[in-house]
Amino acid sequence: MAYVKTIVCLANSFKIGGSCIAGREVFEKGYGGWIRPVSERDSAEVRPAECRYMNNTWPKPLDIMEVPLLNPAPRHHQTENHIIDTTRPWKKVGELPWKGLAQLLDRPPTLWINSDATRAGDFNCVSQEEAATQNYSLALIRPENFVVNVGSKTWDGETKKTYRGSFRYNGVFYTLQLTDPVVTNAYQAKDVNGYPLNAVDICVSLTEPWTRDNNRCHKLVAAVFSERPLR
Repeated sequence: MAYVKTIVCLANSFKIGGSCIAGREVFEKGYGGWIRPVSERDSAEVRPAECRYMNNTWPKPLDIMEVPLLNPAPRHHQTENHIIDTTRPWKKVGELPWKGLAQLLDRPPTLWINSDATRAGDFNCVSQEEAATQNYSLALIRPENFVVNVGSKTWDGETKKTYRGSFRYNGVFYTLQLTDPVVTNAYQAKDVNGYPLNAVDICVSLTEPWTRDNNRCHKLVAAVFSERPLR
């Protein structure tokens, strides 16, 4: 049976073909667990037409919204997934103040398993077998020494900017790909360099296995929350 969940949006990040949207359930008094609305496609991305509000705008982080859903659909370590009902629009019902994030912070001892990395990252991936031992794929944390790293890479003769976030969490140094479009848009005109951001909270996510990378699951920075405008 279809149902509606009220969610505070904590990520609306880039995913090939659409977006990855996630947040915490909102109750009359307090908050519940994480929910990731997903499509029924194998790739699970949510397309713009599928998450549009009635006024033709789209969810942004800190929106409080009512999301029509069909059924829970946990897949592997992504236990938070729910299939969206594409026949009904989403509805924005409020906004969470930035200071309200403090009561939503997760405090995992580590960001999943710290055993592997790509050449461009630090502890930014795990094997499919390791991911299978995990029972969550989303967390909102407060990192230390967060830096937006703007780089560049050339594919097929075309050079493009890359964006990664480096930080410490519980004494461990991480460098993860940034998929927050607000951050990438804010820094797309910047030179290749590192740009520190003070007093931020971040949403981190663990992807499903990437076939193009030996089925490793990648850790991402899906959203960056700063009280001050990014610059």
